[in-house]
Amino acid sequence: MIDRENLKVRREAPWREALRRSMKNRERVAIPRVKMPELDAARRSRSYEEVNLGLTAAQALSEAKRCLDCPDPSCMAGCPVEIDIPGFIKNIERNDLLEAARVLKETSALPAVCGRVCPQEKQCESLCIHLKMKSSPVAIGYLERFAADFERTGGNLSVPACAPACGQRIAVVGSGPAGLSFAGDMARFGYGVTVYEALHEIGGVLKYGIPAFRLPNGIVDVEIDILKQMGVRFVKNCIVGKTISYEDLHDEGYQGIFIAGGAGLPNFMNLPGENLAGVLSANEYLTRVNLMGANRAETDTPVFFGRNVAVIGGGNTAMDSIRTARRLGAERAMIVYRRSEEEMPARIEEVKHAREEGVIFLNLYSPVEYIGDEKGHVKQMVLQKMRLGEPDASGRRRPVEIPGAIETVDVDMVVVAIGVSPNPLVPSAFKGLQVSKWGTIIVDPQTMRTDLPDVYAGGDMVRGGATVILAMGDGRKAAAAMHDAMKKHLVRHSPLV
Repeated sequence: MIDRENLKVRREAPWREALRRSMKNRERVAIPRVKMPELDAARRSRSYEEVNLGLTAAQALSEAKRCLDCPDPSCMAGCPVEIDIPGFIKNIERNDLLEAARVLKETSALPAVCGRVCPQEKQCESLCIHLKMKSSPVAIGYLERFAADFERTGGNLSVPACAPACGQRIAVVGSGPAGLSFAGDMARFGYGVTVYEALHEIGGVLKYGIPAFRLPNGIVDVEIDILKQMGVRFVKNCIVGKTISYEDLHDEGYQGIFIAGGAGLPNFMNLPGENLAGVLSANEYLTRVNLMGANRAETDTPVFFGRNVAVIGGGNTAMDSIRTARRLGAERAMIVYRRSEEEMPARIEEVKHAREEGVIFLNLYSPVEYIGDEKGHVKQMVLQKMRLGEPDASGRRRPVEIPGAIETVDVDMVVVAIGVSPNPLVPSAFKGLQVSKWGTIIVDPQTMRTDLPDVYAGGDMVRGGATVILAMGDGRKAAAAMHDAMKKHLVRHSPLV
């Protein structure tokens, strides 16, 4: 999808050449990487204020100067939505911040979101040329957030241009990152796009799964409003497979369908005591708080306010859950993870923030039982001490039980955050879809097309669990492939093709 020729033309623009000549590469490499300003840990551990405060203009300019404007930028190979990374950063360096934001929006429907929650350290930044020179990578994520925030706070929000309406209609199942990214690209191509969301808020996991202290809802709403201005229509409280069927979508004249329903089915460990009151999934816990306002006194949504809280798992969802518990008053907040901290899939930044906020890490422990009181509420967890053995299929060292090493810890709430699976409702409603043994929809990895010629899928429904940016990459890939198929009249099952 990258237009290499266009990138080359951009790089050869006189202003870009002048910027490169203004400093020697060794001078750029010598500039220290910027540090993200953060809210004080003592204050934020009881507050839903955003933790990362964003770069100042001076910090952003200094960081932008670190980019070497490589002729073949390796960083772009690590970006699932193929942002022109040097292009937007060099616009920051020349202080054309609105143009920097416009470059981001060429390929990303959610730049302010991605600048906050994407694991750049494992993607674009992990391929930065600075690493080969034993230097810290350019803070691409921080700069992405800075440019997007500048455009928003300055009241200069731009709406990407869309092709003339082509008269063809597309339906999207789910309004998470995959669905929003797909919808944005298809709107640009000139299609009439309708997004169906099962919940009462648009945004999917961006709203129900990620706490406001990491991603404020207002940021998501601004990105969604831009899609609305591009002509994307949103229908809430509509469950595809229940409220409306695959056949209904055809009857309403949709010629292509993109399934991006996410993975909302929580996984449990099937341990004794797992059905006790006070033991719940991270999905339920975070949805009650993030989407239904259970942390606010004026709402009626019930939630446990544990004092001794344990979260089982080591990913970003586990960090979100335990940091939420701290903000809801937990005096002792514990992460229980069966591997060491080095094997944790959570972002390093999230682990750092959790530790600063008073979270206790019980690494190399795995729960084996929950014990309840006389009222059926959890009061203790039994932990098995582990050690690391040989690597497993994931490449991480496998945890092995240490015989006889058992400990019992007092808890009054346990949140299980060990992963999710796709909800089987949507796949079962689309007869003819091929589904894996894990419940994920099987697609052609090059096009994201399913066995039904007019149906494409992406995000967690295909991956079983993915980052925001990977889901967005699926949406972009599916949009490009569906657009190509529509132009070639390859969508055989569509009633209007």
